[in-house]
Amino acid sequence: MSTSDDRPALFDQWLPAAYAERGDFTVLIVLVAIGGTSIDLLRSTFINVIGEETRWREVRQLLEGAGVKWDAAAFFPIDSFLRGAVPNDVARSKLRDLEVRLREDRRILNDGHFFDRKGRRMKVEEIVH
Repeated sequence: MSTSDDRPALFDQWLPAAYAERGDFTVLIVLVAIGGTSIDLLRSTFINVIGEETRWREVRQLLEGAGVKWDAAAFFPIDSFLRGAVPNDVARSKLRDLEVRLREDRRILNDGHFFDRKGRRMKVEEIVH
């Protein structure tokens, strides 16, 4: 596991840039615990991003409500056929598909936007024996 940048809250740069590119959108969120060389999937959800004002501090506070001790969160924006957020049933289906893929390969976290508790970018690296 590596943190690619020591500056705090790179999430605060990512979200406005994503919003500028997409407009309103839906994002899948996966919370994980990191222990040594393991990554445990804890909770997942989705939210609709409406506007670019939200910052890491508020998102982290929201994620604290999950009721688990988490070390990192991965965000996966999903596209709709039309610009904007996707319907809830579509988001739920895409979230379940993502969970299946993540159970098989934790490196899928790198396909999203993976942040530690301080909002810094992270990357899953393969351990070579």
